[in-house]
Amino acid sequence: MKIHPTAIVSPDASLADGVEIGPYSIIQEDVHIGKNTRIASHVVIERHVDIGENNRIFQFASIGAEPQDLKYAGEETRVIIGNNNTIREFATIHRSTVHDIGVTIIGNDNLLMAYTHVAHNCKLGNHIVMSNAANLAGHIHVDDYAIIGGLTGIHQFTRIGAHSFIGGASAVTKDIPPYVMASGNFARLYGLNLIGLKRRGFSENTIIALKKAYRIIFRSSLLLSVAIKRVEEEVADIPEIRLFLDFIRKSERGICR
Repeated sequence: MKIHPTAIVSPDASLADGVEIGPYSIIQEDVHIGKNTRIASHVVIERHVDIGENNRIFQFASIGAEPQDLKYAGEETRVIIGNNNTIREFATIHRSTVHDIGVTIIGNDNLLMAYTHVAHNCKLGNHIVMSNAANLAGHIHVDDYAIIGGLTGIHQFTRIGAHSFIGGASAVTKDIPPYVMASGNFARLYGLNLIGLKRRGFSENTIIALKKAYRIIFRSSLLLSVAIKRVEEEVADIPEIRLFLDFIRKSERGICR
């Protein structure tokens, strides 16, 4: 371990081999940091935080502060961060309340750029990119490989589907289905995220099926329930289509259209 002499590390924190702590950083009690995670200067990691291996946390980031929720009454809640994440300058990640999933979770291989905010009870999957100053309110779930543009604000309890792309400076108040592009204030859909799907190796047959499903759901004049049934009848039964339809069926806030 390389701990700068000006850093303040609680004796009740647990640091694995290869951890680096930069100047003037503060690590409080009940913090667990995995192997080879590097923490730059002036980072504050408050209590009840678990951080995995090979993460990079840049200067002035704040992790584990109490949630900005008036219902919070000092309960012992946690932030759990996986492996291989990059958390840039001035990013903030808050502990959860006891409600909903009862924890704030960030998976693996994510990039949180400068000034991003992850509020209480959010759950992020893997390979997600949050661009500069993107902000998540509480209780938001973001699925794998989603990309959120800079200066975008997302309403609490919203779900962001896998492989979706949200343009910069958007205001998102409804669920964004998997595989699509959305943008605007308020956000609306602009077709499939074709560039992202091709980059990630989706087959031509899968993309054709998703295009047809998208047209039926969002470009026809059918009622949503009727459109879903037609997709089930006319489009190949493949995992991506099942995920697409399940996401829409389970939406509680309603789907961005």
